[in-house]
Amino acid sequence: MCFSTLSVLLISSAFFNKIMTAKEDTLPERLRFHGVHTNILWRNLISEFFGTFLLCFIGLSIVFQFHAGGGKTTEWIGVNIGWGFAIMFAVMATARMSGGHLNPAVSLLLWSLGHLKLAWVPLYAIAQTAGAFVASLAMYSYYYEQFDAFDGGNRTILGATGTAGCFASYPSPNLGVWGPYIDQCVGTGVLAYFLCVVIDERNQIPKIWHPMFFGFLVMMIGTGFGMNIGYPINPARDLGPRLFSYFVYGPGVFHSPYTNYWIAPALAPFVGALVGGWFYHFSLGMHNPDIEETENAPIEQSPKSVEQQKLLQA
Repeated sequence: MCFSTLSVLLISSAFFNKIMTAKEDTLPERLRFHGVHTNILWRNLISEFFGTFLLCFIGLSIVFQFHAGGGKTTEWIGVNIGWGFAIMFAVMATARMSGGHLNPAVSLLLWSLGHLKLAWVPLYAIAQTAGAFVASLAMYSYYYEQFDAFDGGNRTILGATGTAGCFASYPSPNLGVWGPYIDQCVGTGVLAYFLCVVIDERNQIPKIWHPMFFGFLVMMIGTGFGMNIGYPINPARDLGPRLFSYFVYGPGVFHSPYTNYWIAPALAPFVGALVGGWFYHFSLGMHNPDIEETENAPIEQSPKSVEQQKLLQA
């Protein structure tokens, strides 16, 4: 009896000592015990949902602040910088789990490069679009009183007090029907091209720096390719908020400024991503030497250095 009691006390003492002294005895570590660790697909979908939520909540808030503030609170360059930082931190938060795609066009490109299963691409796209939808709800709730102050409670899509552009893209009146398609192919193509530059291991860019370079990349695209429709370059970023804005403004968000405009930012980025990503591999990537080749290659000596060596040997 005494031996049993002593054994229980010893086991209990060891258990509580482990709890009190181990680094795992923190609330975040306890939460990790209930996290999704074995089902990689579910973990990645959670990552893509929340990553796209963070990206779009911050980004859409920046857009509304620019639009409603009339340039007083945020200028156009501030929009570009803000979206760049939003990308940087959202990718940083999710890169280790799902890769931080946050963009269905990027997921499709990475599948074509052999980095993602084809069956996962539509699931990623659904998670990303859902994250953008919820982010729109969060932004609208946060700025609801500012929406009322700006338009007097009368929600309109376009015009002097129109605010639908704070959620999704709408083209410049100077563009024709095909202009938005070309714009999104080019903008997303630039994104995909330099994304492949960054992730190409032969370029030896440390992975810890990837989110920062992606942020700079989005800033560059915004400053150079944002005039036409506002550089959505991401089907989830445009379609998710547009779906939410349907419940605020009605079906006109899918027919303004003309019928089926919304297809351009929803589909053209897929084409642009594939073209841009593979253009890198055909233009530069296929010629990029292996790391071992560059490290072990003999150093070519200039004629001057050869002459110097002869003088030293004489």
